[in-house]
Amino acid sequence: ATERPCNMPKAVVFDFGNNAEQDGWKSSSSEASRQRKHGADKKVQDSKAIVVTFEDGITKIVFNRPTKKNAITFQIHSSSRMRTGDYYCCGNDLSILINANSEIQDVAIKCAMAMRELISSFIDFPKPLVAVVNGPAVGIAVTLLGLFDAVYASEKAMFYIPFSQLGQSPEACSSYTFPKMMGPTKATEMLLFGKKLTAREAWAQGLVTEVFPESTFEKEVWTRLKAYVKLPPNIKLMRKNEKQKLRAVNAEESTTIQERLTSEDCTNALMNFMSRKAKL
Repeated sequence: ATERPCNMPKAVVFDFGNNAEQDGWKSSSSEASRQRKHGADKKVQDSKAIVVTFEDGITKIVFNRPTKKNAITFQIHSSSRMRTGDYYCCGNDLSILINANSEIQDVAIKCAMAMRELISSFIDFPKPLVAVVNGPAVGIAVTLLGLFDAVYASEKAMFYIPFSQLGQSPEACSSYTFPKMMGPTKATEMLLFGKKLTAREAWAQGLVTEVFPESTFEKEVWTRLKAYVKLPPNIKLMRKNEKQKLRAVNAEESTTIQERLTSEDCTNALMNFMSRKAKL
C-alpha cells in the first residue's frame, strides 16, 4: 500500500455481481486520486464490457457482460476488470477457440500470451488485491483467487474449474497456489476432477477469507474495505517473497496451456461443450 500514485498496470478487481476489487488502499492527495482515475487503460474506459470507477480510495473494476455471464475476451484480458450481473465470471470466452479453424495455432499463442500477461499483472501488482465474489465463479475467475490478498464471498457464490472437461490445464499459478492453500488432495479435486465448491466449502478449504449473508454482503464488505483504506501505507504484502516462484509457475503453465489449446482432445472437448451449450 502506498500514498503515492501507482504506475503499475492495474490488475483485475473481481466483483462478478455488482462488486469489485480494490487495486490499492489509499491515495492521500487529490492529485494522486486524479492520476489513479486517469490511469485506467483508455480502452477499458471506452469499452462497454468494463466499468471503472474510483470512490473513497478504492478503484472498482467491474466486468459488464451480464448476458455472457461475464466471459473474458481478449480485450478484457488486456485491461483491469470486475463484474456485473448474477455471475461473478464464467471464465474465458471459448468462442474464439471454436471459431479459430486453421488459425488455431496463432490463436493459441495469443491466448497463452494474453493470459500470461494478465496473471503477471496480479503477481507484480504492488498493492493489496481483494476479490468480492457475489455469485458463481468459473475457470480463471476461480484460479486467479489464489493471487489475491483476501477473498470475500456471498453465501450465494459457487466455485468451479472445469479444466478436464474442456481438455485444458491449470492457469493463474493455481497448480502452485491451490495445493499450498488447501492441500494437494483437495486441490486435485478442484483442478483435475472439477469438483464444485459452495462458498462455505471454499472457506473451509482456505480459498475464501470470509463468507457473508447475501442480504448484507454489499454493505458489510464495502464498509470493511473503506476502513482498510485508512490503514498505514507501510503494509507488507505476503506474496512479495514468492514473486520469483509465481513468475516461474506462470511461465510453465502458459507453455502448457498453449500446447493444450492446439491438441486434438482439447478441440474435441470444446466442440462437445459448445454443442451441449447450444441445446440448452
